Amino acid sequence: MIAAGAALAAACTTPAPGEAPAGVEAADETERPASLMQWSDLLSRDRPQPSRSVEIGPDPEIDVVDVWLPEGAGPHPTVLMIHGGCWQKAIADRTLMNYAAEALRIEGFAVWNVEYRGVDEEGGGYPGTFLDVANAADALARHGAALGLDTRRVAAFGHSAGGHLAVWTAARANLPEASPLFAAEPLELAGVINSGGLADLEASAPVTAPTCLANILDTLTGAPSEERPNVFSDTSRAEFLPLDTRIISVNGALDRIAPPDLGRGLTEKIKAAGGMADYVNVPASGHVELVAPGTLAFDMQVAALKQLLGDPAAASD
Repeated sequence: MIAAGAALAAACTTPAPGEAPAGVEAADETERPASLMQWSDLLSRDRPQPSRSVEIGPDPEIDVVDVWLPEGAGPHPTVLMIHGGCWQKAIADRTLMNYAAEALRIEGFAVWNVEYRGVDEEGGGYPGTFLDVANAADALARHGAALGLDTRRVAAFGHSAGGHLAVWTAARANLPEASPLFAAEPLELAGVINSGGLADLEASAPVTAPTCLANILDTLTGAPSEERPNVFSDTSRAEFLPLDTRIISVNGALDRIAPPDLGRGLTEKIKAAGGMADYVNVPASGHVELVAPGTLAFDMQVAALKQLLGDPAAASD
């Protein structure tokens, strides 16, 4: 981990167990160099289970959060975790992140692993997908303290499509008041790990697989209207800069789902607008390594979380 932290500092400027996620991310495996991880490499591992689950609304499939609690009474620095899967539940749900959540729990972080409706589900897309994530984030403020979570030290970790939603969550304070997504007092974040994220929708659509974003973009962002002619005005982080939340974009150098230029480009936009942002390029890594414990990519993100929230091990000494 010391080596990962040094590397980070230098760089900063619904599948079943054993099965790869369906759709574009699984199809991408056929194009990956043999040296890169495939989804089956991760999903063939025994899938860890959360400490408990918390109901945050009436829908048992969507209004549920898996909580991962480290040893000790807390309050524990907390990671708001948002899964990817091209915004489509047929590709992935929150359990894809169980491996990463357990690894962070062992490091001493609590994890609040959320669910949301995909664009392929009733009510998903705009505004439902965004409202689900917002509700899950704000539920952390309501329920976290009773579980031993430090709701004043929260960072988001979003992978792939979840990177977009994590960065969007950090930007909620800048949403236009006329938007149905606006909230007066959204959860405050200490920072975001944009892990192989597709955070800038306009920039991402032409370069990731069409089945991942371009084909579902209209459903995700909603249709333009007289009141909302720019559909990115409340859905894409690049449209409402700057923000006082630090965004760390981490990309695998060989990632074809989220090419490194996306993280680099978002970082440049945020800095140009006066915000705080860093970019990390992980050599010889693809998309899966970012959420696979034991890889350099994952270790570098753990080091980044410790930068944002402090080292839980050091705090307990």
